[in-house]
Amino acid sequence: MRIALLGGTGDIGEGLAVRWGRDTDHELLVGSRDPEKARAAADDYAGTVADAGGDATIKGFDNAMAADRADVVVLAVPPYHVADTVEAVADTLDEDDVVVTPAAGMKRDEDGFHYNPPGAGSVTALVRDAVPEGVPVVGAFHNLAAGRLADLSLDLGIDTLVVADDGDAAATVSRLAEEIEGLRALSAGGLANAAEVESVTPLLINVSSNNDDLHDLGVRFE
Repeated sequence: MRIALLGGTGDIGEGLAVRWGRDTDHELLVGSRDPEKARAAADDYAGTVADAGGDATIKGFDNAMAADRADVVVLAVPPYHVADTVEAVADTLDEDDVVVTPAAGMKRDEDGFHYNPPGAGSVTALVRDAVPEGVPVVGAFHNLAAGRLADLSLDLGIDTLVVADDGDAAATVSRLAEEIEGLRALSAGGLANAAEVESVTPLLINVSSNNDDLHDLGVRFE
């Protein structure tokens, strides 16, 4: 399977790329508005995987070309770039693709981070409204600490919550998530539940930042 990580030169893109690169044989396509930056990042990620004993196929492209070649498209971009990114690649998407969004809207003040959803109610809903009709959208990987993902010396032992209205798309993303060693995918229902999932992200950041022994915090449901 080909997985595109649009905006994949950022933290969450790096973490997912090196984990999938080490733990699976999927072809990974790092996307960026700057293809040279994408290629450089892809080379760096492949080197990280090789240092961990893996052998990954990771290539860099501009976002549209990465999306066009992929079966699963992960929007590894900040929430305020989600709509623009989808618009830029919309012509490459069809009903056979799966679009995944891990973004959560947040704002920060002197007290910490707070959930700040867009007018659509959640970033996942914003993506659903932005993609071409018939393209399935899945919310996943919202609550994962990028630093923890990118450090291949660390065991994960955490969960990711998956929201989707398309059962086949949810199954595909859940399977991809669980191919990452130490990551478990749990269904949180349909896209209408995305706000509850996304709102956990600022909570985790606040807990992590206020407790010295809880850096790169994750969640495990028991």
